[in-house]
Amino acid sequence: MSSWITWLLATACGLIVANLYYAQPLVGPISAALGLSPEAAGLVVTMAQVGYVAGLLLIVPLGDLVENRKLVLCVIGLGALALFGAALSTRPSQFLVAALLIGLGSVTVQILIPYAAHLAPEATRGRVVGNVTTGLMIGIMLARPAASFITSVSSWHVVYLVSGTAMIVLALVLGWTLPRRLPTTDVGYRALLASLGHLIATTSVLRRRALYQAFLFGAFSLFWTTTPLLLAGPEFHLSQRGIAWFALAGVAGAVAAPVAGRVADRGWSRAATGAAMLISALAFVLTHIAHAGSTTSLALLVTAAILLDFGVQGNLVLGYRALFVLGAEYRSRLNGLYMATFFMAGAIGSGVGAWAYARGGWALASGIGFALPVIALISFATESRK
Repeated sequence: MSSWITWLLATACGLIVANLYYAQPLVGPISAALGLSPEAAGLVVTMAQVGYVAGLLLIVPLGDLVENRKLVLCVIGLGALALFGAALSTRPSQFLVAALLIGLGSVTVQILIPYAAHLAPEATRGRVVGNVTTGLMIGIMLARPAASFITSVSSWHVVYLVSGTAMIVLALVLGWTLPRRLPTTDVGYRALLASLGHLIATTSVLRRRALYQAFLFGAFSLFWTTTPLLLAGPEFHLSQRGIAWFALAGVAGAVAAPVAGRVADRGWSRAATGAAMLISALAFVLTHIAHAGSTTSLALLVTAAILLDFGVQGNLVLGYRALFVLGAEYRSRLNGLYMATFFMAGAIGSGVGAWAYARGGWALASGIGFALPVIALISFATESRK
């Protein structure tokens, strides 16, 4: 596998997955422009995540059945149309439908990651997947500050217009450069979907890794949905540009992906998994050490963002590595189930986070956020070392 293909896939994953996260720092402006209530503002983020979960279950398994490059181009095209739809939205129903389709289109990244695993040799598969996932993580982290910066000088509509254009360019590049990969699975689409239940029932590694990441990603989504509201509130009074700088600091957490890939290749996944959960829980504790609104409090909030991203992204790659060694013939289905489980938790985390912040402020929201990785750690403690 050529290094330039690895970095092309990493770049593609970053650009595509960013579409899911542009709305997180823009919950306030988008909901205000569309007329959504504060309690319903979380739907701006949640609908895209619901669409993403649906795509993981209905589209990603096709990676085991359909020629991968053709599938990638079709799903990117769907995402581009949805992004233009969001850019032109003036009513809540229009935007929420577009957000749902943006989520569907964004599952392209979960076709590309198993595709990279297919191309990589066994000895370096964790490192390759980690490098590709680094691009995905950087895309997640840069999406928030990019959206805030663009909105601060123009409007949130422009964010989606620019991204839709970028998806068209990306589709042309990938169609020209990616090698074809035709799966060997010979079952039909119905049988392919029916096999998902069998995989869940018979693959304990899948159930465990999906559960761990679900709790961590729920905390992650809750954090990044509510902290822009906290930073824009009376304690910090940050503008959209200030929130963008805060989100940019979270990019540092993306270094966890290649590190986790190398750790997994060396067989240290168990210790690294426990560490990821502890780090994620610690992140929420840090936000309560100093008085809210102080410079120290803001610095600790930035540190918490980096630690949380580090823990969540590291655990994600550890899960990838554990699943991708189970068999190439159902790698896409395993990945779809893995991602669907924890993105469903992410959608719940965003909705609960917005509700909790509206009802009890950061104290309630962060309390729920802290509890999630702690529950994951308790569950992890019951895992057999065998």
